[in-house]
Amino acid sequence: MAEPDPPDPDALRRSLTDEQWRVTQEKATERPYTGRYLHNDERGAYACVCCGQELFASDAKYDSGSGWPSFWLPLAGDRVAVRSDTSHGMIRREITCARCGAHLGHVFEDGPRPSGLRYCVNSASLDFRPGASPEDQSS
Repeated sequence: MAEPDPPDPDALRRSLTDEQWRVTQEKATERPYTGRYLHNDERGAYACVCCGQELFASDAKYDSGSGWPSFWLPLAGDRVAVRSDTSHGMIRREITCARCGAHLGHVFEDGPRPSGLRYCVNSASLDFRPGASPEDQSS
């Protein structure tokens, strides 16, 4: 996988809210149950708020009860990068946008079938596109 190509930091800072900046660039986490997309049931695609790459389809979104939007699979395996995260005395797997490197959240192995994964994503890192027709999901 190619190295991420981050957008111009000054232009990006001007285009994001303070919370979007903290989440995507400083790896912050929004408070649970506060994200704008937690209860969004519209059909469409969820894209990276920083670069616009489509990451998840609404068909893969489910209510995990965790307090954050959760997905069982990204649109394609190369859209979301996974790396080890040992911050805060925990061992987790961080997920980032593969195109620009923006922090999205974490992936856990307690999700539903068929993947068994829970991509737990901050709403602040996403831009929802209603009615979009994302590509077929693949692993």
